[in-house]
Amino acid sequence: MAALMRATQQGDPAAYARLLKAVAPIVRRMAARRWTGSEEADDVVQDVLLSLHQVRHTYDPDRPFIPWLMAIARNRLADVQRRQARRAKGEVAVEILPETFSGQETKDVVDRLAYSDALEQAMAELPAGQRRAVELLRFKEMSLKEASAASGMSISALKVSMHRAMKTLRTILTKQ
Repeated sequence: MAALMRATQQGDPAAYARLLKAVAPIVRRMAARRWTGSEEADDVVQDVLLSLHQVRHTYDPDRPFIPWLMAIARNRLADVQRRQARRAKGEVAVEILPETFSGQETKDVVDRLAYSDALEQAMAELPAGQRRAVELLRFKEMSLKEASAASGMSISALKVSMHRAMKTLRTILTKQ
């Protein structure tokens, strides 16, 4: 298999196809030992083959191929196990959260709250940099990069200002 991998690195598509056919059953057996469901094992095999494709240039032909492959497979197996543990806890990856759209009623409530007298007074008590961070990041809903360009502040400074502003606003508004 090391010879197939060397040929693959040199751009031989036929060697690459033979390599994948030879590697898939090895990875499938490894995955099947951990999961009884063939669907999960097939997902792991696909993840490993995709990773193999993405990192094939990192293989050192002077080193054994199988340990290199097994390291990739173990890492992908660990990723799958972590994903399953998060799902079992009820956690959801941010990438797969559904997009939500709010109606006009929700927007009206948010607008009323955003421009309420109490908030306006609390905002007036903030230092200028913190007030600007809140205006750009919360009211105008700019990204950190956009707010940085608009304000001339670094992204780190914006984060610090935003954190301090929210802490101050929370303190002021809970007293009222």
